[in-house]
Amino acid sequence: MGKLVDKARAALGVVRQVNRERATEMIEFELKELENIFTLLIMGGFVGMPAPPAPIAMELLPLLEREMNIMMSRSDFAQDPLGAMIGLLEID
Repeated sequence: MGKLVDKARAALGVVRQVNRERATEMIEFELKELENIFTLLIMGGFVGMPAPPAPIAMELLPLLEREMNIMMSRSDFAQDPLGAMIGLLEID
């Protein structure tokens, strides 16, 4: 009987760990999406969306350093899509 209880506890521990990892992944995904939305709100003028007033955008610009680096790297890949695919495959 004790072995059965230990196995049940181990199984519940695995289920608990899987749920924690899934919840963490969902929170990370949501964070990335919120950062993308924030970037679009501030830098929306580049894609044709209405932009916020310039003083507000300039105050928030230091918070967008990471997103600006990501956008710049994506624009570099947009010029050379074949190079981007080769880069993903890590072919030397």
